[in-house]
Amino acid sequence: MSARRRARGAGARVVKIGLVQMRCGHDPGANLRAAMAHVRTAARRGARIVCLPELFRSQYFCQAEDHDNFALAEAVPGPTTKTLGTLARQLGIVIVASLFERRAAGIYHNTAAVLGSDGRILGTYRKMHIPDDPLYYEKFYFTPGDLGFRAWAVGAVTIGTLVCWDQWYPEAARLTALRGAEILFYPTAIGWHPGEKAEHGETQHAAWETVQRAHAIANGVFVAVPNRVGHEAPAGGPGLDFWGQSFVADPAGRVLVRASADREEVLVVACDLAAVETARTHWPFLRDRRIDAYGDITRRFGD
Repeated sequence: MSARRRARGAGARVVKIGLVQMRCGHDPGANLRAAMAHVRTAARRGARIVCLPELFRSQYFCQAEDHDNFALAEAVPGPTTKTLGTLARQLGIVIVASLFERRAAGIYHNTAAVLGSDGRILGTYRKMHIPDDPLYYEKFYFTPGDLGFRAWAVGAVTIGTLVCWDQWYPEAARLTALRGAEILFYPTAIGWHPGEKAEHGETQHAAWETVQRAHAIANGVFVAVPNRVGHEAPAGGPGLDFWGQSFVADPAGRVLVRASADREEVLVVACDLAAVETARTHWPFLRDRRIDAYGDITRRFGD
C-alpha cells in the first residue's frame, strides 16, 4: 500500500480554501462590499478558509509618497475586522484579511488579520519585509513587523500568513513552516510597470511564481497566493498593471489552480493534507537540516 493511501486510510484531512482575485477601486467601502461578495461566493463553493489580496480596501496607494494616504489606515481590531468577523461567523469560515493598520500616530503596519469562524481575531501578522522600489514606496508607510513569524490552528489544519514581498524570502517561509504551518497564505499586490511589461513581464511573473513553488517544495506545505488584478494609477502617471494569476501550489510544487491575468476570479481548491505528511517523509528536508551550521544566516553578508 502506498504512503499516500495509508495516510488517507488513517483519517484523511481535506480542507477547501478560497482565494479572492479582485479589482480595487477608489472607494474603500465599495471594495469592502465587493470583497465580502467574493467571500460569500467562495463559501458557497465549500471554502472553509478564504484569503483576500493585499490591502484590498483601497487601490495600491504606495505608488506615491503622499501623507494624505495615511487616512486610509485603521485600527486592528477595528471597523473592517468587525465587519469581516461578523461575516466569518455568519458563514462559519475563516477569513484572512490584509489591512493598513494604524497602530499609533506615526506607527503603521501592513497587517494580515486571521478571523476565526466565531468572528474573533485568532491572530495578526505584520509584514516583515518592506520594499522600496519605483511605484512600491512601502517604506514611506509601513513600519517593519515586530510579531515574528506565526501560525494558527484552524480546525484540523494549521495555517500561516505572510504578505507579498515576504514571498521572496525562503527564511520567512521556513520559519512559518517551523511554527507548524501546513498552508502558507500570501495576500499579494504585485504587477508590472506598463513600460517594462513587454520586455520583462514574462520573466518577472515566472520568477514570482517559481520562488513560491520552491517554498512549497522546500517546506512540504501548500502555498496559496491571492493577487489583485487590473490597472491602477491612483497617483497619476503610468500606474501598475496587476498581473492577477493567483494560484495554489501543493507540497510537490505543482500548481493545482491558477487564475487569469485579466479578470476577477474566486478560486476554490481542496487541499489534501496527507500530501504534507507524504512530502515531508519522502523528501525529508526538515530532518536533514544542519541547524548546527546555520549561525551565519543572521549576518548581512560575508565576513
